[in-house]
Amino acid sequence: MHCGCLPSAINTNSTRTRRRNLKPCLFIYTLTPSLTLSLITTPSFPIPTTVSRRVLRMMNCLPLWPEPVVRVQHLSDSGIRVIPERYVKKPSERPSISESIDKEINIPVIDLQNLYSSNESLRRKTADLISAACREWGFFQVVNHGVSHQLMAETREVWRQFFQLPLELKQQYANSPATYEGYGSRTGIGKDISLDWGDYFFLHYLPMSLKDQNKWPSLPDSCRELVEEYGEEVVKLGGKLMKIFSVTLGLSENHLEQAFGGEIGACIRANYYPKCPQPDLTLGISPHSDPGGMTLLLPDENVLGLQVRHDNNWITVKPVPNAFVINIGDQIQVLTNATYKSVEHRVMVNSAKERVSLALFYNPRSDTLIKPVEELVTEEKPALYSPMTFDEYRVYVRTKGLCGKSQVESLKSPK
Repeated sequence: MHCGCLPSAINTNSTRTRRRNLKPCLFIYTLTPSLTLSLITTPSFPIPTTVSRRVLRMMNCLPLWPEPVVRVQHLSDSGIRVIPERYVKKPSERPSISESIDKEINIPVIDLQNLYSSNESLRRKTADLISAACREWGFFQVVNHGVSHQLMAETREVWRQFFQLPLELKQQYANSPATYEGYGSRTGIGKDISLDWGDYFFLHYLPMSLKDQNKWPSLPDSCRELVEEYGEEVVKLGGKLMKIFSVTLGLSENHLEQAFGGEIGACIRANYYPKCPQPDLTLGISPHSDPGGMTLLLPDENVLGLQVRHDNNWITVKPVPNAFVINIGDQIQVLTNATYKSVEHRVMVNSAKERVSLALFYNPRSDTLIKPVEELVTEEKPALYSPMTFDEYRVYVRTKGLCGKSQVESLKSPK
């Protein structure tokens, strides 16, 4: 079964006015005569409001930042020529810019338009490409994904304008380690941890019980409206990818979504990496794997920065115009019993240009116990990870900061 042509929701050249008038559409992706993947543009899950009170108390008891927070943008604008010692990485952790940019290699680029094709082999090939990318890379780019190019550009630009606002206006949204929500410049509460060369704004989009637009920037004027619309569209894309992940693992199409607790949590982090006078000594974000389920990143197409660890080398991602960079998070690695893998990545900075990117984290319900799916556990490959809720899991990051893949590795069950 097929739609014959792309439905209007996937028309990436549609205007914002047309997008608002779109009706939910359905397409069917057939792997076998008895197995279909139905992707719908409206949520199919309830939004309960209960969360783990015990873990919330843990989060709320996190202390304030151990020292005054210095905005990296302020450091950059001050004209310093030598970065403070706190931002200097160990020699083994410093970026080697020439090492990977010159290589003719990139993460996989996958055209989702082929999921609409009347040609079954094209649909199957697309699914196989996604599965291979999740197994071998943990990262891939998607084009023809259904999110308006105009909306993507406008949302990225409004965040660039936010970071250019006077410091006193941004400081009204200064965050704390309890929730990280708001304007921030560090991860982890350790007093002596190494700092990264970047500022950010972090906000909750789902569930509705945590969503508070009053905590979102009121300036620029269009920020809240754009973030609302952008979040809705990217969450839909995340739901489509979750169904594809499930089917390619041999599960029912809603299996992973149900393992997420029947609902999702979605957070957005706008990243701002100012110019740096010594980019060879520091990083915009230290090496880490994402603690959540999946990340859908809107990169800065004009400035390279994201690097992915592959075969023990750092590969610089070359963004394709109007693409999203998708990466598997730790929670999907746990659910799939390491069939699909989260991968270490980091961000470089440079001395000539600032860089803005926008990440949407597609996460499980916070109080759902995450453990390997029974269908993916065998005698040959027993369950690799101990159960843990996502709220309990992310306390680790919020206290210790970014530490490679040590977090998910610490969950491995004793043999």
